[in-house]
Amino acid sequence: MEGLYRPIWSQAVLDELIEAEAEKRIKRGAEPDQARVVAKRLADQMNWAFDDSCVFGWEPLVGSYRLPDPDDEHLVAAAVVGGAQVIVSDNVKDLPTDKLPDGLDVVPAAQFAYDTVSVAPALALAAIQQISARYVDPPRTVDSLLTILDARYGMNAGLPANTVVCGSSRDCGSVPDALRP
Repeated sequence: MEGLYRPIWSQAVLDELIEAEAEKRIKRGAEPDQARVVAKRLADQMNWAFDDSCVFGWEPLVGSYRLPDPDDEHLVAAAVVGGAQVIVSDNVKDLPTDKLPDGLDVVPAAQFAYDTVSVAPALALAAIQQISARYVDPPRTVDSLLTILDARYGMNAGLPANTVVCGSSRDCGSVPDALRP
């Protein structure tokens, strides 16, 4: 979805991501050492793909926002330093709007995905088709990827927005029936 948003994070955010991803993989049956390697590789790939996304110099702002959970102060600080308009987090209760600087909002991940798909459904479809094409062994269809997004993250709300793409003269290819007009 290139060009629709610019991700911003700090090393502290990546460290939390690595820990959360490793724990998720362990719960799904992965060996702890392997889970951490895969989680670290994800963070490395993110840094490579978005080489200007990691922000620095946010630390002095920690403690400025008086959030319910002081451990979340780094999220707001990094967002402010990076010039973000939105923090994508399902932890909305610990990031209340009245504690955030003007012009900064918190949006749950599923809502962010829905909003992004709604703005550019053709780009969303192309992105999911590209992701599907990368899976060779075992292969994953667009339908199976959408099923995973729904099952793991409750991201089924964005699906109807894709129907706009299939209503055009484009070939829907492996788009599931639920997305066809």
